[in-house]
Amino acid sequence: MSDATTLLVVGAGDRGTGHARYALRHPGRARVVAVAEPVRVRRERFAAEHGLAAADTMTDWRRAAERGRIADAVLLCTLDRDHLEPALAFAAQGYDILLEKPMALDEASCRAIVAAVEKAGVILAVGHVLRYTPYTRALKGVLDEGRIGVVASVQHLEPVGHWHQAHSYVRGNWRRTDEATSMLMAKSCHDLDWLQYIVGEPPARVSSFGRLTHFTPANRPRDAADRCVECPVRGGCAFDAVRLYGDRLTAGDHGWPLSVVLDTFTEQALDDALRTGPYGRCVYACDNDVVDHQVVAMEFAGGATATFTMTGFTEMADRRTQIFGTRGEIRGDGRMLRIHDFRTGTTEEIDTFPTGDMSAAGGHGGGDEGLMDAFVAAVAAQDPSLILSGPRESLLSHLSVLTAEHARHTGTVVDVTLTS
Repeated sequence: MSDATTLLVVGAGDRGTGHARYALRHPGRARVVAVAEPVRVRRERFAAEHGLAAADTMTDWRRAAERGRIADAVLLCTLDRDHLEPALAFAAQGYDILLEKPMALDEASCRAIVAAVEKAGVILAVGHVLRYTPYTRALKGVLDEGRIGVVASVQHLEPVGHWHQAHSYVRGNWRRTDEATSMLMAKSCHDLDWLQYIVGEPPARVSSFGRLTHFTPANRPRDAADRCVECPVRGGCAFDAVRLYGDRLTAGDHGWPLSVVLDTFTEQALDDALRTGPYGRCVYACDNDVVDHQVVAMEFAGGATATFTMTGFTEMADRRTQIFGTRGEIRGDGRMLRIHDFRTGTTEEIDTFPTGDMSAAGGHGGGDEGLMDAFVAAVAAQDPSLILSGPRESLLSHLSVLTAEHARHTGTVVDVTLTS
C-alpha cells in the first residue's frame, strides 16, 4: 500500500468518481487520499466509498490547494469552464495532473496550461480516452505495419444517440455555448484528437458545417407542456424524460445518465427532479443553442483527407470509421476491424475485445481504464513517455477543434495555426 500512487480528486461527479474507482480495483497501484467537491451528498458518498476521513474532504479545489501538496497526483474533473485556474495552481505545487477533456475552452487557456506544466516539469495527461482503448491500439498497430499502405482518406462517424443528445446537449450541462463550450469541443474533441492520432499528424486546413436544426420551439408539438411530467403528448415523444429516466430507475440502473439527474435514487426524488430541474424540460422548450449535427472536413500536410460527422439523430451506437489506404482499406466499429487487402482480395476480421461499450457508462471501451493505467504508471515511474495524450499532442487537437468552429461560423476554409 505504501508504494501506491496517491491521488487527490477534484470534482466527484461522474468522471471524477469513475476515474477514482481505478484505485479501488488496483489498491496496490493507486490510493485516493482526499477529495474536493462542492455538492455535499456527492462528497460524502465519495468519501465513504474510499474510506476518507472528514478532514480529507473539502468543498472546492481552492481549499485543497491551500493545504499544499498532499498527494502525488491530482485528478482534475471539474466542469469544463473551471479547468484553467486549478490546473495552473496544482502544476505550480508540483502535482502530476490528469485533466479531463477538454483541457480548456480557448486557445490562450490551453497554451497557458501547457506552459505551466512544462515550466513546473510535471506530467499532464488529458482525458482523451479514445487513444487508450484496445480497439485503437489494434488499429494503430495495423496502420503502423503498413498493411493498407499509405492512408489517403478517412471517414469517421460519431453517432451521439438521440437520448444522449437530449440529456447532455439540450437539457444538460453542455447545452449552451456561453455556459459551457461548443458541441464540437464538449463532445467531439475526442474524435478530432483520435483522427490526429490515427493519421499521425494534426490537420493543416479545415472547414465545417453544422447547426441546431431540430431541438427548437419551431418543432414543438401542438399541446406539448413545458415539462414532460405534465405533457399530454409525451407518449408519442422520442425524448420523453419520464420514460428515459424512469425506466432506468425501475431497472436499478443508477449509473450515468441517471446519476447526473439524481443524488438519491427514489421515485419521489425523480419526480421532484423532473418537475423542477433541467432534465425534466421539454426538449423543444429549453435554452439550448449548441448544434445537433455537424460535419468537419480536414486536409493533412502529408496529403491525406478526412471527414468527421457528429449527429444526435441516431440510436446509441459506437463510432464507425472507414480508412482508405493505397493497398487496402479498414472498416471499424469500435470492436471489429475488417481489413481488405487490394493485392490478395482477402478480408481479415480482428476482434479487439473491448472491455465494455464506448459510452461513459461502459468505460469508453476500455479507454477509461487504459488512461488511468497509463497515468498511474507514468506518475510512479516519472516517465511522461507512457502518456499518449500529453500537453503538446492535446494542444494540437484542441487548436484543430477551435479552428473548425471558426470555419463553421465564418463559412471558410481555415489554416490550423500550430506554432507555439
